[in-house]
Amino acid sequence: MKIFLQILLLIFFISGLLNLYPAAAQSTRDTHNKKTEFSLSIGEELVYVVKYAFLNLGEVKFHVKASTVIEGKEVVETIAYMDSYEGLPFVDLHQEYHSYIDTNFYPVKFLGLMFDEDTNFVKYIFKSDSLIKITKGDYNSEKIKFDSTASVNRKFQDGLSILFYARKFVGLDTTFLIPCFVNEKEEKTEINFYSDSESVEIDDIDYEINCLKIDGRTDFVSVYGLTGDFEGWFSNDIHSVPIKAKMNVIIGSVTLELIKWDKKNWNPPKFIN
Repeated sequence: MKIFLQILLLIFFISGLLNLYPAAAQSTRDTHNKKTEFSLSIGEELVYVVKYAFLNLGEVKFHVKASTVIEGKEVVETIAYMDSYEGLPFVDLHQEYHSYIDTNFYPVKFLGLMFDEDTNFVKYIFKSDSLIKITKGDYNSEKIKFDSTASVNRKFQDGLSILFYARKFVGLDTTFLIPCFVNEKEEKTEINFYSDSESVEIDDIDYEINCLKIDGRTDFVSVYGLTGDFEGWFSNDIHSVPIKAKMNVIIGSVTLELIKWDKKNWNPPKFIN
């Protein structure tokens, strides 16, 4: 799950993003000049290629699916699909994540599926600010292997909801320390947001894109050895679409780039000097 948190924060992503509590630890920099108001767009699909050196490792796709009601709350179902390309000698990864996000961009339910010989799942139910119900097992047989409840004293983001939460704050000059519930553990990630416009180039767009930057750090190690510092760039418009991200791994650096999108009335904004 931790690779997912990293990727979401960097798209930050990685970056969908895995949670600010109401009084998140903010810097003293100004947080009142936000230029946009981000909202979830039903039907949005964003696809990214994952690159390591000269290799393309796979793709990550994010989908804002539909509205529903869970635990008496109106939520939006968001989905992320992570798939490595066939034929790679050192990785075979196929995972799917669902986060059901309320109107304040906090998760009510999280479901992760890991596809291999047996399809395993992990599910979190976030009950107010005090309890997280954790269930793990075999998805096909519905056999439960682990069932527990964690007592907490704050709101958390999961590995997917954090991406969409972070998109709300793109363009601010501020810093957040974000509590995340990942791998059945409480983790923290620091994210810095900046208001200065930057030009960003990616392979699938033939012009420079107008972007806003974030960066930050996580201290845990995840799949592929993802750890430490990261940086990402989002479109400088009301949509805050993740465009590109870079993160450290034990043996080098991984890059994610937007390659496809299905989003009504949107194209990457052009950077103009």
